[in-house]
Amino acid sequence: MNVSIISVFFLSGLNETSRNQRSALFFLSLLCYCTTILVNVSLILIIIFDKALHEPMYILLCAFCINALYGTAGFYPKFLWDLLSPVHVISYSGCLLQAQLLYSFACSDLSILALMAYDRYLAICRPLEYHCVMSVQRVIKLACSFWLTSFFIVAVNIFLTSRLKLCSPYINRLFCVNLVIVSLSCIPKETATNSIIANITIIIYILHGFFIVWSYMYIIKRCYNSIENRAKFMQTCVPHLISLCTFFLTILIEIVNDRLGSKELPQPLKNFIAIEVLVIPPLMNPLIYGFKLTKVRNRIIDFVTFKFKSI
Repeated sequence: MNVSIISVFFLSGLNETSRNQRSALFFLSLLCYCTTILVNVSLILIIIFDKALHEPMYILLCAFCINALYGTAGFYPKFLWDLLSPVHVISYSGCLLQAQLLYSFACSDLSILALMAYDRYLAICRPLEYHCVMSVQRVIKLACSFWLTSFFIVAVNIFLTSRLKLCSPYINRLFCVNLVIVSLSCIPKETATNSIIANITIIIYILHGFFIVWSYMYIIKRCYNSIENRAKFMQTCVPHLISLCTFFLTILIEIVNDRLGSKELPQPLKNFIAIEVLVIPPLMNPLIYGFKLTKVRNRIIDFVTFKFKSI
């Protein structure tokens, strides 16, 4: 009977951060966001405008970068605004939207990584079938369908959350997290469906992880006795493995912090753990692929050289 309608949420993640620290953090975050946009957009444009890069592997890399821009757009603008604002609030609908964007970004990233693993498995283990199975048109359709599927799965979770009656508007985070919103429910029994769907979602994406491991087990086995395949593995698979390790490590730390996080951890450390998956992979992945993949690296060098000669 004492439940009131919540129209805004108060984010308390920055409450222990001083004004001077916020100013420094604002400029650092703005630089990081601008760099993230620059490297991702550059890689997208290089792949789109260079017909030599219109291959499945590079199309998937382009989708990877587009998804990075999508995910960071759900985090950085609000975070930068909060760093300059004395009050950190977000509307109820804005909070649900932010959770939708950030969760679907993470799920889509894993789906694209699974597609990349399958692409490399076909290229190395079944090269004769590669061009029949992985055409550019099919890869584009698969990437779009996987993104839409991730968006829909997360949307179901967010819709169930929107039906809950909440007893508190306070979120001890820098941004909106579905698990935290659900924990604010006045009636714990009403969250049973949320827990079931959330666990099903986790299982679906754990299976994505198992598929990636299975693919690389076959790839490594095939490359072990072949110098040619070994060279192909080092050239095209190493960047993918680095991206995978970065993604899995950041996600694992975030999940452990969500489920088992200690209340004794200092707030700045909690904040870093929360945002690392939104900061590190979107910034590092384009740099890793740009420097490691020969075709992409050569296009970047050609472009820079041309601009330097023009000047």
